[in-house]
Formats: sequence, C-alpha cells, structure tokens
Amino acid sequence: MPPHPPPTPNTPLPAPQRVPVHGVALEVQAIAPPHATRARAPMVFLHEGLGSVGLWRQRGQHWPQALCDASGRVGWLYSRQGYGGSDPIPDVRGTGRHGPDYMHRHAWTVLPALLQALGIQQPPLLVGHSDGATIALLYAARHPVAGVVALAPHVFVEDVALRAIAAARDAYLHGDLRARLARHHADVDNAFWQWNDVWLSPAFRTFDIRAECARIRAPLLLVQGEQDEYGTLAQLDAIAMQVPHAQRCVLPDCGHSPHRDQPEALLAACVDFIATVP
Repeated sequence: MPPHPPPTPNTPLPAPQRVPVHGVALEVQAIAPPHATRARAPMVFLHEGLGSVGLWRQRGQHWPQALCDASGRVGWLYSRQGYGGSDPIPDVRGTGRHGPDYMHRHAWTVLPALLQALGIQQPPLLVGHSDGATIALLYAARHPVAGVVALAPHVFVEDVALRAIAAARDAYLHGDLRARLARHHADVDNAFWQWNDVWLSPAFRTFDIRAECARIRAPLLLVQGEQDEYGTLAQLDAIAMQVPHAQRCVLPDCGHSPHRDQPEALLAACVDFIATVP
C-alpha cells in the first residue's frame, strides 16, 4: 500500500478514555484513520520514562497519528500507571517504589491485560520509546507480536544514561523541568520520581535484558539518534547480537527522541518497515 499523507497537526483525536486494568484506571487514546483496515495488526505505542499520552504530541505534531495514517493501521496510546491521566502509584517513593524489574512486570503482567481489555486479539505491532521500547522488547520475548519498532531502547545500564538522569533530577528540583512536565501529568511528582528513583538506585545497575532479547523472533526495527544523551549505539549493537535479523536505523542530528528530533526521517523508516508486517 502506498503511504498516505500525514494528517495536519489540527486533526482531532477522540478524547482519552480510562480503562481499568488490574484495578488501576489507565489513560487510553485510540487512533483510527478512516482508511485503516482492522485486518492489519494494530499499533500500540509505549511511552518513555517521563512520557504520557499527551506527550506524544510535540511541536504541533502528533507523530503516532502520522504513522497510523501513513501505514493505514489503527493505533492505541496509553499512559502507564502514575503518568498522564492514569491513576497514581500510592506511596511512590516508599512502599510503592519501583524495583529493578518494573519494566519486566509491566511487559509481562500489565500490557497483556491491557491488550485484553482493549479487545486486541491479534498480535500487535509495538512501537516503544526508551523505557517503552524496553517494555516492548520484553513483551516480544514472551508473547507473539507482528513486529516491534524500538526507539532508543535500553537493554543494559550505561554511565551516560545515569549522568543524564541525574542531570534531569537537578533540572526537576532546581530548574523548569517540573513545570514543563506538569502540563502533561495529573500527578507530576508521581511520574517523575517513579522513574528517577529506580534508575538512580544501586540495585538497578545490574539491569540487563540481553538474554531475554535472544528469544525475539518477530520483525524488529531498532532506531537511535547519533547524539542520544541517554545511551550509545552499544545498545543497538547488544540487541543485534541477540537478534541477528533486526534492522537498524541510526539518525544523524538526533538525540534521545527521534520522533521529535527527526520526525520525517523516522516516519519514512517506520513506514518502510511496517509495510513488511502483516
């Protein structure tokens, strides 16, 4: 199918809904281009460590909507617990603090239940960014998927990531990061500290999912910016060692968020990849 032109920035999407999963209401938004066919695997977008449904729209562009339109597929966005308009995590810096396996638990417990709640019965096409990309890889290691697009994934911990996350903590406490994030999260402290605390914890230094990646059989597109401030190309190298059939896309003049820094180039690469997926 030839790609369709992306929608204009003002194309309205339906209001997000709250979907109960394991007793927690998660914010979910559907994308349904008029020309999309339900016979093709739906895309499910998984946000970064400080992301949400609302944060996919940046600089007047809604990149997931553009990808759904260009590929003729239905899409779903959702905010994980504690992000966006989803229910917060109780006592997020105490008894509710994440352990090093928090992405494993989401991939293997929460995401399957969410797909069931949304009535998604066929293997989905997962598009994840940063923490969301890691969750997508973990899900694909255990569950059937039509394919995975992993934007700036983390499969082990690098010092460059910890330095950037420590700098984010300083910007949150002493700069304007908290105010900027508060526009996109109902409980901004819940969103920030659940991510920042676990990544900077000593226990997280041993996080490593390379062995899990070796079980991925589905088509896989790995994407990273050359100037990614949260990781190096060693992440893609490590995944490719475990998943030899993975395709790579390294974008110049691009940091940790390819869909914001290089939206057109990323869209073209993803449309080409998705065209090969049922």
